[in-house]
Amino acid sequence: MNTSRRRLTALLLTLAGLFATAAIAQTETTAVARPTENVAAAGPRVVLETRLGRIVIELYPAKAPRTVENFLSYVRDGHYNGTVFHRVIPDLLIQGGAFTSDLQQKPERAPIANESNNGLSNLRGTIAAARRAGEKDSARAQFFINTVDNRQLDYHGDASAFTTGYCVFGRVVEGLDVIDKIRALPTAAKAPFAADVPVTPVLIERAQILSE
Repeated sequence: MNTSRRRLTALLLTLAGLFATAAIAQTETTAVARPTENVAAAGPRVVLETRLGRIVIELYPAKAPRTVENFLSYVRDGHYNGTVFHRVIPDLLIQGGAFTSDLQQKPERAPIANESNNGLSNLRGTIAAARRAGEKDSARAQFFINTVDNRQLDYHGDASAFTTGYCVFGRVVEGLDVIDKIRALPTAAKAPFAADVPVTPVLIERAQILSE
């Protein structure tokens, strides 16, 4: 196993909070969201306005009701306004939802139950709830958007918190080119993170519900 693959595999053990996620994944750079095997009824849409463009996300309340409502609650409260994508791993994901531009963590509500066993897969362009790798039900405000197909992050049984996977609760329907711009940014270490922080912050200027 080469050095890059070992690094990604090791990072998989530490997704969410102050930790990164990583895994073995294929590279894909298409700027337009392609159809996936995920089938879910269309739900509310949320837009994330950034300096690199807007990202429109369609949510799946029928598949992940608690996770969708949790995300919408943070949007309604203005929690995501002024937060950054603090973790960028090009061939894996971009993660945000909790830290300001100076990497101060914003207050979050109590964690929610993991709804990863909902039949949805961590495919390119999907959004999932970030959590602590060793704690199944620890998702709060943070989320990540898959930049490639990451099936290793799917539900694989209830044997442990490491097999329960990460809950997909929506997908990007506009702005996958923006995701690719973010994933292409240079990154570096910046306290409290050991790596993968964009050198130039990507701020979520505003998160807004477009339709419910």
